[in-house]
Amino acid sequence: MALKITLRPRERMVIDRAVVTNGNSRTEITVENNVVLLREKDILSEKDADTLCRRIYFAIQLMYLDGEREMTHQKSYWKLVELLVRTSPWLTGRIDRINGHILGRQYYRALKLSRTLIDYEQEVIDRVSESAQCL
Repeated sequence: MALKITLRPRERMVIDRAVVTNGNSRTEITVENNVVLLREKDILSEKDADTLCRRIYFAIQLMYLDGEREMTHQKSYWKLVELLVRTSPWLTGRIDRINGHILGRQYYRALKLSRTLIDYEQEVIDRVSESAQCL
């Protein structure tokens, strides 16, 4: 089944390791086969992977985009997950669902689900910052 994507002006995306940049107007493209595809809004740079949950997301992103080094990225992922579960055991359910996708090599699904970890982590950071300001 074909996938239709509408790109905003100057939006970037990765299609099978190629970075594609749209021109100055909206463009609709159709991808007719199964390829690794990641839109700019879902790409996390290495420098922005500055928290534990962001590093987990980044490791999954690398598994998805860099199939040649998949095992190396998986090793990094499992170490990060072990640390997260030790420090935040209440996230085990979410991690288990992500792990299921990792084990099934469904990296895009794992990536989408790991976004909830980043959102949760940001919520905690914001609450801690608010509490610190009250002191």
